[in-house]
Amino acid sequence: MKLDKHRTPRTVEREFGGTLGATCIPVFLPLTVLYLLSVCRSPGASLLQWPPPLPHTSQLWDPLVPYLLLGWVAEGMVLRDGTRLKYPINGFHSFCVNAVLLGLGLWLGMPLGYLFELLLPLAVCTVGMSFLLSLYLYLRSFWAPSHALSLGGNTGNPLYDFFMGRELNPRIGSFDLKYFCELRPGLMGWVVINLAMLMKEVELRGSPSLAMLLVNGFQLLYVMDALWNEEAVLTTMDIVHDGFGFMLAFGDLAWVPFTYSLQANFLVVHPQSLSGLGATAIIALNGVGYYIFRQSNSQKNQFRRDPTHPSVAGLETIATATGKRLLVSGWWGLVRHPNYLGDLLMATAWSLPCGVSHLLPYFYVIYFTVLLIHREARDERQCRGKYGLAWDTYCRRVPYRIIPYIY
Repeated sequence: MKLDKHRTPRTVEREFGGTLGATCIPVFLPLTVLYLLSVCRSPGASLLQWPPPLPHTSQLWDPLVPYLLLGWVAEGMVLRDGTRLKYPINGFHSFCVNAVLLGLGLWLGMPLGYLFELLLPLAVCTVGMSFLLSLYLYLRSFWAPSHALSLGGNTGNPLYDFFMGRELNPRIGSFDLKYFCELRPGLMGWVVINLAMLMKEVELRGSPSLAMLLVNGFQLLYVMDALWNEEAVLTTMDIVHDGFGFMLAFGDLAWVPFTYSLQANFLVVHPQSLSGLGATAIIALNGVGYYIFRQSNSQKNQFRRDPTHPSVAGLETIATATGKRLLVSGWWGLVRHPNYLGDLLMATAWSLPCGVSHLLPYFYVIYFTVLLIHREARDERQCRGKYGLAWDTYCRRVPYRIIPYIY
């Protein structure tokens, strides 16, 4: 494919702080990951301690790590050129195969708990891989046809485009790089790290704590749900709108497995006792959050696939100029993003087993709240531009964005 020298960059509203944000975020986010991992195993586990607990350089690398890092069909949404890409939907099957292999390894005596000692070098190596992948994605995008570029990542500013991603769906043959990274390595790596923390706790104390079991169980359920309902990711903002650059590559490969597993990592060094009543309340909170999350997402996905299906046919809708209709009843008549509400309830339940004496285990809740508010604002701008007056009508009918009567 020849390089198209006549394509002109698009003038778009720049997100994430524009060029300044695109320059600073790739520096500060990797440092944040390493900082959080270091704080997790420090005696005080304080997010605000100064000076921070800096690891020795010898702790940042292990020659075993690169070897550890070196281990599917549905239709996507219609692209700008009118085509649809094919996607293999077998993430759950891949997860099951990996689970069997991991179980076999544990049965044969694999020291999975040793990953606790390798977390920092693993994070360093994964960050390096994220940068290399992002550089490859940026360079190859100049040989992609114009219709394959992301509308928000083709501004002509190298730093911003490197961060946002120029190409929407980069593929090597039929292998879709963004789709693969979106669910598989990060989510499965998250589960493996959690299990490794549980095994480390068994090594240290003879058995896993109730708090550790809850964290592992809740987050395993979340990952399995994502992989079981894998097809739903094809309609998300990440797949449909965002290019594949550093933002998604780093988020998928490094940020998710190493920051989402902070609760399990924290419990290894800072064990917590949990009463039966407390555990029951936390399980109930996670159950309510999961129910809202799953039911609202299922309702949305069913409506998108078949608006005449009996489960959604009776719901009230608003017509738009695009021919699509907006749900204004059911879960989506409660708030504009009921799935975000469920997500936040689950995030809180994941942190509560770690007690309330440290802020560190609640980093995920704080970060995720900021992320969802920012994502909701991005979605709001896109929907207003796409649906116009119909979206204004929808907002009047459903005034609350995420939390009923609050926000």
